[in-house]
Amino acid sequence: MAKVAVVMGSDSDFEKLKGCITKLKGFKIDVDVNVISAHRTPERAAEFARNAEKNGIEVIICAAGMAAHLGGVMAAHTVVPVIGIPIKSTFDGMDALLATVQMPPGIPVATVGVDNGTNAAILAAQILSLKYDDLKDALRADKERMAAGVAEKDLKVKQLAAEL
Repeated sequence: MAKVAVVMGSDSDFEKLKGCITKLKGFKIDVDVNVISAHRTPERAAEFARNAEKNGIEVIICAAGMAAHLGGVMAAHTVVPVIGIPIKSTFDGMDALLATVQMPPGIPVATVGVDNGTNAAILAAQILSLKYDDLKDALRADKERMAAGVAEKDLKVKQLAAEL
């Protein structure tokens, strides 16, 4: 079974990560949820990243606000792909976005939009689908559900417009 770690810098980020965790579980991905701070527990962050592969973790999703160095710290200590979710706390999340996306050469952190845990979960599933074919089918089905939802909204708007 595919395994993803969701690591947040603070427990206050949990509410914003529920969608990410739910989406991963919907894809039948095993989720290991952790609170680890890049600044308050740097040794723990480095240890977690160094042992991720040994512990069966195949993708690490890191969510952090403000300085948002968690993804970079994890990426510096592992070859496991790291996805960063900048969390809005100050400056509309721009500080977290820039801190997450602006990594030095050799330390990539794939970055999704501010507070967009759903996209982080989908990206993790896409990465894992290279190894797990059942995830390809689940991702296709997810896209089909989204398309059907748009088609329903299109019909509704057409009906509302016709009534004007």
